[in-house]
Amino acid sequence: MAKFGDHPALPQPLEDLLMEQVHTVFLKADCPPRIKQGSIGDLKLIEVDSEQNWDTLRMEALQQELVELVEENRHRSDCFLEIDRKGCQVLQLGDLRVSCAWPPFADAREITIVRPVAKLSLRDYELDERLIARLADHHRGVFICGRPGSGKTTLAQAIAEYLDTEIGAMVKTMEAPRDLQLADRITQYAPLEGDLEKTAEIIFLVRPDFVIFDEVRRARDFEIFADVRLAGVGLLGVTHANSALEAIQRLIGKVELGLVSQVLDTIIHVEAGQIQQVLELRMTVKPPTGMQEELARPVIEVVEFPSGKITHEMFAFGSEIAVVPVEGRASSGVSPLKALARDQLIHMIQQWVGVQCQVQFKGETSATIYAPQNMIPTLIGKGGENVRQLQDELGGMQLSIESFEDMPDGLVAPRRGHWQDVSDQRSKDGRAWERQKRGAKSRKGKKNRK
Repeated sequence: MAKFGDHPALPQPLEDLLMEQVHTVFLKADCPPRIKQGSIGDLKLIEVDSEQNWDTLRMEALQQELVELVEENRHRSDCFLEIDRKGCQVLQLGDLRVSCAWPPFADAREITIVRPVAKLSLRDYELDERLIARLADHHRGVFICGRPGSGKTTLAQAIAEYLDTEIGAMVKTMEAPRDLQLADRITQYAPLEGDLEKTAEIIFLVRPDFVIFDEVRRARDFEIFADVRLAGVGLLGVTHANSALEAIQRLIGKVELGLVSQVLDTIIHVEAGQIQQVLELRMTVKPPTGMQEELARPVIEVVEFPSGKITHEMFAFGSEIAVVPVEGRASSGVSPLKALARDQLIHMIQQWVGVQCQVQFKGETSATIYAPQNMIPTLIGKGGENVRQLQDELGGMQLSIESFEDMPDGLVAPRRGHWQDVSDQRSKDGRAWERQKRGAKSRKGKKNRK
């Protein structure tokens, strides 16, 4: 595949723009060219003075030259047409990825050229030896996450080559488009017939030790990631996220909670080319922090690596999956678990009886619900059935119900009158409408009699 810094000679106007440390070239019809230049994490967008006329006809001719360049270099495995659709083409020319767009897909013709800023080995990152040993274990599912341009792909390339050369593992990749700069013996697979799921089926047949899954974005990509990982293949995925925790949350909902830690157990957050945080997922059975002992359930612990400090817990909370910080307080002084329970409780009561309420915690495992006087019997239910159900869904929290008249001064009632019985309010609105119509008719009759 492509080698870093190696590509066929481009038309001279493009070569002039690919100056030292230029990461991306942006060309658009009737606009001055712009480039992103600098090192990873310190890229700057710069407008370039150019005497070249970048009009629509010149852009179209330039695109045609690039397509012909692919044809002329068909003997090279790193030169090919990756995507060809109405309004868009993606070409690979050595270490350059060229994206072309034109109307009606884009409002004007444009060409974007991207190349790697640097090629690093895993040793250049000066990683903890325990993390290197973790990455070399094919029983792992790993995410590398970060914002665009943060250095995720560069780290993925370094890990892939380390596994290939140092560990002696069979490594394959799944990419769309294929632009990782890897050794020739690492096969890079594109979507087979436009479907990465079909690619995964073929990958199982070639029996790799590790698979690098570049650009895990869509919901279906996460499902394919889970399927490949559960087949026993060591898997490293690259995904966009602002933090390691957000990368975990992107997986929730696509995979059953009980399988999350089997699919994904290591998350590496990259920022400005450096590893900022490493998290580990562990499955255990225990009561979530703040709940009673008898309410033990499967809990996924989010642990900082290598310190072992637990930062968050994930568990089923009613019908939702809760991701709760283990330490810290909200601005109101309420613990994260209590805030979650309060919001869930208010939402459930609204669904049941159509009214808003207020909740005050009396202790670690008890709370008082303040509701309209006429709705208290409905909330309690026959023989306290409704209250018991609420307590079970909230992890055994003890609940008592009082009216708004007994609410302490520290609590603020809902701004609008949603705490009134909805049926009463609708009845009053209907009667008001009737009175208004009768009054209008009465006034009209008097006016006619005059």
